[in-house]
Amino acid sequence: MTQADTSATETRELKRGLHTRHLQMIAIGGAIGTGLFLGSGGTISQAGPGGALLAYAAIGVMVLFVMQSLGELSTHLPVAGSFHTYGSKYISPSFGFAMGWNYWFNWAITLAAELVAAGVIMSFWLPDVPSWIWAAVFLALLTGLNFLSARAFGEGEFWFSAIKVTAVLVFLVLGVLMIAGILGGPSPGFSNWTTGEAPFAGGWMSIIAVFMIAGFSFQGTELVGVAAGESKDPRRDMPRAIRTVFWRIMLFYIGAIVVIGFLLPYTDPNLLASADNEDITASPFTLVFERAGIAVAASVMNAVILTAILSAGNSGLYASTRMLYAMAKEGTAPRLFARLNERGVPVMALVATAFIGLFGFLTEVMGDGAAYTWLINVSGLSGFIVWIGIAWCHFRFRRAYVHQGHDVENLPYRAPLFPIGPIIALVMLIVVVAGQNIEAVADGRVLEVASAYIGLPIFLLVWGLHRLITGPRSRFISLKDVDVDGLEITPKG
Repeated sequence: MTQADTSATETRELKRGLHTRHLQMIAIGGAIGTGLFLGSGGTISQAGPGGALLAYAAIGVMVLFVMQSLGELSTHLPVAGSFHTYGSKYISPSFGFAMGWNYWFNWAITLAAELVAAGVIMSFWLPDVPSWIWAAVFLALLTGLNFLSARAFGEGEFWFSAIKVTAVLVFLVLGVLMIAGILGGPSPGFSNWTTGEAPFAGGWMSIIAVFMIAGFSFQGTELVGVAAGESKDPRRDMPRAIRTVFWRIMLFYIGAIVVIGFLLPYTDPNLLASADNEDITASPFTLVFERAGIAVAASVMNAVILTAILSAGNSGLYASTRMLYAMAKEGTAPRLFARLNERGVPVMALVATAFIGLFGFLTEVMGDGAAYTWLINVSGLSGFIVWIGIAWCHFRFRRAYVHQGHDVENLPYRAPLFPIGPIIALVMLIVVVAGQNIEAVADGRVLEVASAYIGLPIFLLVWGLHRLITGPRSRFISLKDVDVDGLEITPKG
């Protein structure tokens, strides 16, 4: 590369090519995946329909507070670095450093997990084709989509998410018709809500366990904060996405739990079988579609779940690429990853992330799976750590903003329940993180405890080492020194 070429790549910027519909589908699509299509059956089996409903509703409220915090931060400072940048500006450079690398690794390994899952899904139709072939095909597809432009990623995610949303809406409509007795035979009425220990089964411990599962199901909604860095008009688009996405996601999850609770008894062995995330025929969606008279229900749901997997991989590749790019721009990752092509795509960051995803996949298919399992466990808490960071950053930002004499009325979007919202979110998230595998802790199963919680000490270690190496430059920032300047964006197109 010549000096002129190098100079050109350094002056290029990310292209703001994402519209409101892209941002809304990115946030919705991030939360609708196998956790809903497959895992929801296991949660009802574990805690009963009432217990599952209570757990998902509580987590939904927590996510609302996190999203409101993210909305205020990302409309004031809409940058691709998002959580990394907020952590560095509003708490400390070391915390931002740890947040950025934590988020990048989380989604890079999630990409590997989606490649593994895609191979399992494809074996439903083509059992004789090796899974690594499908992994290569899908990795090439997703990398190509992200290579084209942010707009191409947004369009791809819009249609991936549209398929998932359509499947859920059809499920809800058919479910209501079946509950009313219009379709699929006589209505079960409230019998499945009163049988055995229903609506609550297994006591409070079961509800707490589902609380954790529900938290994982909602992870991905924060992706919209990264996408704000390439939104055409983040001042307008982000508040719209924040306001509408929560209610839509709650409708899908709460509606699905209610429908499943009415139509299938929590003692149905198929619901428990669906929790392994591999048995498509045991998915509560498949079971309901079959009872509605859809003969090819398993194939339809298999296709929908494949779409959900590709959507998660697509979003994960995008988010982790932009995070690595942003860290490189700010000097906390090699400068090589800050290079953009003429379409505003950080190609080197994209290639590095795709390589990590491929490496993670190979540790599963080429080895005994142990290394892959530990990689997944390391990233397991990453999403919750990011949510804690968002709530904490918002709390610190607003306090610094007011402390320095600014009027909150000047903010383009204000979280309506500050400071209660971020405080409640922080408390609930700490409970979720602490309770990841409380049963293993109580029983003294050391290996299981280490497996479940390994991501937290690694995050703290990265944070601490950066603080130790950089010294005073990475001190905790006082309110009077917090940089609360925003970023003015001129809408284009």
